[in-house]
Amino acid sequence: MNDQAFWEDKKRAEATLKEISTIKSTLEPVQSADASLDEFEELIELAVEMGDTSVFDQTLTELRSLDGKLKGLELALLFANPEDKRDAILTVHPGAGGTESMDWAGMLFRMYTRFCERKGFDARVLDLTPGEEAGVKSATVEVKGLNAYGTLKSESGVHRLVRLSPFDANHRRHTSFASVFIYPEIDSNIEIDIRDDDLKIDTYRASGAGGQHVNKTDSAVRITHTPTGIVVQCQSERSQHRNRDNAMKILRSRLYHLKLEEEREKLNKMMATQKDIAWGSQIRSYVLHPYNMVKDHRTTVQTSDVQAVLDGELDEFIEAYLHSRTSET
Repeated sequence: MNDQAFWEDKKRAEATLKEISTIKSTLEPVQSADASLDEFEELIELAVEMGDTSVFDQTLTELRSLDGKLKGLELALLFANPEDKRDAILTVHPGAGGTESMDWAGMLFRMYTRFCERKGFDARVLDLTPGEEAGVKSATVEVKGLNAYGTLKSESGVHRLVRLSPFDANHRRHTSFASVFIYPEIDSNIEIDIRDDDLKIDTYRASGAGGQHVNKTDSAVRITHTPTGIVVQCQSERSQHRNRDNAMKILRSRLYHLKLEEEREKLNKMMATQKDIAWGSQIRSYVLHPYNMVKDHRTTVQTSDVQAVLDGELDEFIEAYLHSRTSET
């Protein structure tokens, strides 16, 4: 960084600064814990020499606090893959079922934005298509933060909701499905070959909030990658150019994710839950009737506090999944 030529390549400089920040955020908690342990050892040795037993009670309390921090550091060790440290692209889509499923997709969208707030992640909505009556038809969120992809990747799959429907005049019990997919966001230093001839780019008028501007300009962008059939769209910005840049960012992330999946298939190490994500192969069930329960079908972790989970308290499920994957490898 002290090199005079450091800022000549702005993209490389920004990537270096991000890497430095990542290394610091990894090392500083470890160094702090190590220093605390040294301090506790000195205090105990001094207490033994002085015969002061009151120090033991104080040190024990502080050690318990440190134990909680060490468990957090232990969790960070589970992010072993290089892509785990990357930012993430999160998408939510409703399954069959019309308004009921769109409302469920909207609930999941809210759950993940709340989770990101709790974790200190920066969540920015890139695309949001509201349902006609309730919920969302689709949502795409960019999540920035240390280990964002590694934290969220366990959420990829089908999520099932069982409840008494607020949209049913007879108030009958309904089962709804929605799919969640998580992709690692990639920076411009990673080579992903995208040919212009392989892209079909459409523009259209954005929906939702935006006032007169939304109704008068074709600022929203939809890009279709014809070789893979991947379709991405973005309408969060007023500028068509910015929406196109964001859509290309999503496309590059999805193609990178596809490349990773192909490599894992060749090595026969792709995660079982990502081999067949289809209706009926749900990873988690959220039951609001006839009882309250959220159960993860991969780890058997469950809780009766459904509201807390829907408010973004997902740590127990995510940590159990990460530990289970580590024990299998």
